[in-house]
Amino acid sequence: MPPLRERRLMDFSLSAEQQEIHARVRAAAQEISDPRGMRQWKELARLGLPGAAVPKEYGGSGLGALDTALLYEGASDGGADTGLLFAAAAHLFACARPIVEFASARTREALLPALCSGDLIAGNAMTEPDAGSDISRLATTATRVDGGYLLDGVKSFVSNGPSAGLYVTYATTDPDGGYFAATAFAVDRDSPGLVAGEPLDKSALTACQASEVRFTRCFVPDDRVLGSPGQGHLVFQTSMRWERSCLFALYLGQQERLIRHCVRHARQRRQSGKRLADLPPVADRLADMKLRLESGRLLLYRACAEIDAGGDPGLWVALAKLAVSEAAVATALDASRIFGGRAFLTEYGIEEHLRDAVPATTFSGTSDIQRQLIAREMGL
Repeated sequence: MPPLRERRLMDFSLSAEQQEIHARVRAAAQEISDPRGMRQWKELARLGLPGAAVPKEYGGSGLGALDTALLYEGASDGGADTGLLFAAAAHLFACARPIVEFASARTREALLPALCSGDLIAGNAMTEPDAGSDISRLATTATRVDGGYLLDGVKSFVSNGPSAGLYVTYATTDPDGGYFAATAFAVDRDSPGLVAGEPLDKSALTACQASEVRFTRCFVPDDRVLGSPGQGHLVFQTSMRWERSCLFALYLGQQERLIRHCVRHARQRRQSGKRLADLPPVADRLADMKLRLESGRLLLYRACAEIDAGGDPGLWVALAKLAVSEAAVATALDASRIFGGRAFLTEYGIEEHLRDAVPATTFSGTSDIQRQLIAREMGL
């Protein structure tokens, strides 16, 4: 082993180009005001968010996982609405990426340019009333017919459901198939037999509308199958690797904003003649917030780097998703304690950050599921 002074240090710094990506998007995100409406999708498309990880030949930016994560982190750090960024991330990672990796050339050419430009919004139709992340137990079925499949079933909590023009969904094609039980599909909104419900009344991530989507003998042609019949599990897990890493970069940006907000408040606010910043419990809490942020960032960047390297990122993706989602909730709670009663006044924005953080430990696989995945990777 070479002497310590001769060992090469691991480089954790971002390249100049990556720093420019983050700074550019962070600055531009400050101009996005109203997070609702189709116009904001055009703004997101101008920043390259909906098609960040789509090849340039289809209208995307052709970025890898790490550079895509930097885009979402920068946009969140710059102040873009968390729900709006979540909507764009669900569109990209749960819908566009499966089309990139598993659709036919004809389907990619037909769908991806509009998905990247913001002209077409995609909805992630995976969750069911009685099934979350277990793709082998879906009640929605796809029955083989001449030229395609007939879909029957109900999907719940469909991200972008009310406004989507395209849905990536999963259905059981072989009830006894185990790992190969399900198949993935890209389904047009105007397909006969498809009905999107009204927006759900949510208290968090409100700029990302969600709804139920119902399929009743909904015909899907063969060229809209993603991958091969029975490959639904593979399609879903591949998309989840992107989603559980890159999507959660927006929560790094959210934590960065919260910490800055809390530091300013602690410096300015006085309690019993002292600045909050001079009170050890407040300083300790802020140190813990910074520790969680930077620990999660290292894990998330590592997960993205593993995806870009083409290796097996499973362990790092699960670690990153668990660390960042739990940190987002803990940091938002700590911010509410630092602000005290003011945290529950909407003008300070703390309560909104808390509401938007709490779902992070549930969607894309709960924290308990991530712990099971980590334990499996450890050989338990």
